[in-house]
Amino acid sequence: MLLWHIGGTIAVIRYVFRDERIDLRLLILGAVLPDLVDLPIGAIWFSAFRSVQLFGHTMLFAALAMVIVVFSTKRGRARKRWVPLAAGILIHLVLDLMWLDSATLWWPFLGHEFSDTGYETFRMLARNILGDWKIWLCEGVGGLYLGMLVSRAGLVSAESRRRFIETGRIDVPIGRR
Repeated sequence: MLLWHIGGTIAVIRYVFRDERIDLRLLILGAVLPDLVDLPIGAIWFSAFRSVQLFGHTMLFAALAMVIVVFSTKRGRARKRWVPLAAGILIHLVLDLMWLDSATLWWPFLGHEFSDTGYETFRMLARNILGDWKIWLCEGVGGLYLGMLVSRAGLVSAESRRRFIETGRIDVPIGRR
């Protein structure tokens, strides 16, 4: 679920932390990183794991990302710049409802096995995912939010896109409480 994770993560972070200067590039990377890590592993070795929510969907992965950011940066601009990467990973876990899958979320602390999807093959799992209306609904919500954000930020103009690519920022006020 690409649009759900990107749109949902941006919305949560923007409206919880209310920081208009956050680097959305790193936040987006964090929002998709668990799937970028797990999907290839799960697809290739599906017969061994029987899941595509593996290492990247664990609290250990999210905690390690935060620890790496904290210990590899000094307080100030560098840390503030990289924290969105770790925050994006955490929000990904929330948007995937990983608290409902304690075996995976708390791997390896509750055991060394990931939750089994119950599907015999990756193809069967993929077919089920692609036919799930709830997934398409979430993708639609994420896509609508991103479309609104792109429109309000004027990212249809080359100058706005260039500025976003260079800074990771958009010119969309969050609004005050």
